[in-house]
Amino acid sequence: MSGVLRRLSVLDWIRLALLAVGLLFVATGLLPTETARDSVERIAPLLLFLCAVIVLAELTKEAQVFDVIATRLAIVGRGSYAALFLLCTAFASLVTIFLNLDTTAVLLTPVMLALAPRAKIAPLPLAMTTVWLANTASLLLPVSNLTNLLAMNRVALGTQEFAARMWLPALAGVAATMAFLWAFYWRRGERGEDRYVPPPPPPVADRPLFAIAATACLLFVAAILAGVAIEVAALAAAVAVVVAFVFRDRKKLTWSLVPWQLLVFVTGLFLVVPTLSRIGLDTVMGAIIGTDGHVGGAYRAAAAGAGLSNVVNNLPAYVAGEQVIPPSNHTQLLSLLIGTNLGPIITPWGSLATLLWFEWCRRREVRVPLVKFMLTGAGLAVVGLAVTVGALLLTS
Repeated sequence: MSGVLRRLSVLDWIRLALLAVGLLFVATGLLPTETARDSVERIAPLLLFLCAVIVLAELTKEAQVFDVIATRLAIVGRGSYAALFLLCTAFASLVTIFLNLDTTAVLLTPVMLALAPRAKIAPLPLAMTTVWLANTASLLLPVSNLTNLLAMNRVALGTQEFAARMWLPALAGVAATMAFLWAFYWRRGERGEDRYVPPPPPPVADRPLFAIAATACLLFVAAILAGVAIEVAALAAAVAVVVAFVFRDRKKLTWSLVPWQLLVFVTGLFLVVPTLSRIGLDTVMGAIIGTDGHVGGAYRAAAAGAGLSNVVNNLPAYVAGEQVIPPSNHTQLLSLLIGTNLGPIITPWGSLATLLWFEWCRRREVRVPLVKFMLTGAGLAVVGLAVTVGALLLTS
């Protein structure tokens, strides 16, 4: 037991403390039991999806699917940084859209950083591509981000309806991100080289396992596009890959695959935020966001979501903001969603994905210039919110 406690990081202790505080609020009556039950019932399917999709992504990485794709992209680029830039941004965007932003930050980042020395590529441009697009490309589908799932339920949209409303904002967000990535990290004056060396194809250790994992991911994407409940689609795909690993590589199936930290954090959050809302947070958030359902209210909600995300993290910022926006103000709510998805790229703690990305960069000894990270992130947040909310207003 003492060994387990020693392995807990500072973030783990914060997550456990948040859950403990939430349970204390319920025990003392500050949060009525009925309200707590409603909160937990609301997020239960989301937690099932989150757990299943992360297990799916972790095992897909272990089956070398991401590694093979990333290397193939570098080979297809044939030494051209412009081609590699387009291929990497497309890859990171698609992984974020279909497999969740945490997959891009946690699983794609180490793959990209491992690719860098093999192809003699500066690691920072690849790393910035994953962290920015993990956040800014997470607008198109409900599965892309936990906040999207919450918003989809609030505005009563199915997967296809949500995508129909958000495709133009998502495209605008990715385009703005690509422009900033090229200008500040990928162009010749920043990366320091004219061309890179295409790496050799990586050997695949277990081809049947590789094929099963890749197929499961494709079927998962097809299922959610066909309208299957996201938690059902994710669970079915994860089970298929787990069964394959049982027969092919059982030692990779450990309890560390289960993202208990994320489950604890989200559960605690949905107990703490409703309690704080009952004792005054609603008043503060209402004053900041307002109830204007038109253009001014949309930009105000997006700015409030982005600002609060960079102070306290995007998930509590969305949950707190959602509770003060009138249910009929769909555009204002989706603008808040844009602010909490695209905006938290200024501070290292703006989103969980960014926090996890910083940890990977530290492990790989990739130096991230913090001042440049924050200044370029602030520029992208301002420009990105302006064009993305504008695109949302066009789809109203």
